[in-house]
Amino acid sequence: MCTNGARTYKPADKMSDLICDNYALLQVLSRFGVALGFGDKSVKEVCEMNQVDCDTFLIVVNFLCEDGNRIQDHLKGLSIPALMDYLKRAHHYFLDFQLPTIRRKLIEAIDCSQENEVACLIIKFFDAYVHEVRKHMEYENEKVFVYVGRLLEGGKTEGYNIGVFARNHDQINAKLTELKNIIIKYYPGGADNQLLNATLFDIFSCEEDLDSHNRVEDYLFVPAIMELEKEAR
Repeated sequence: MCTNGARTYKPADKMSDLICDNYALLQVLSRFGVALGFGDKSVKEVCEMNQVDCDTFLIVVNFLCEDGNRIQDHLKGLSIPALMDYLKRAHHYFLDFQLPTIRRKLIEAIDCSQENEVACLIIKFFDAYVHEVRKHMEYENEKVFVYVGRLLEGGKTEGYNIGVFARNHDQINAKLTELKNIIIKYYPGGADNQLLNATLFDIFSCEEDLDSHNRVEDYLFVPAIMELEKEAR
């Protein structure tokens, strides 16, 4: 997601520098509920203004900005409730904004008449993909996050653990790769090329964004919940 080399961001760094270094981190801002217009304030000041846990914010930012997936370096100071809020907002963004926007652009860019079988296939494929994403994220919202909430409150959580989620956390990005290939290789000429290319660019961006989202779940959220489960025993 990031291109800042080996830099690690700290509470005293300017929030504006963080965004100018890595515009992709705008998504992280919105998923923590941080609005723009913060002037030259530091990361710590902006987080305090928006009632965001600064340690968790920087853990996510620095994790996404590194090349590897080191787990142990990131769990100290992580707030599980803050991270869950971040993940819930990400789900809302994908399901209610990004994916519907891509669908609208697709329909506008391609010929969806009955004679165009490839166009119909593209829309059907995309709709099937969105269905899988929705099922995946609603399971997390309704099952996993509820389970973690009970765990945090000290309630009974028998019959389930985060390992069940981790084992079934299938990568849904493979279908998005297939969709890209159908458009690139098989969609006939004659479409609005500029709009189709722009939509394809959005699909590539969505794929990268979902991959980053999955990394946060796999390498920050799941290990943190495993530690919480150990403490609860």
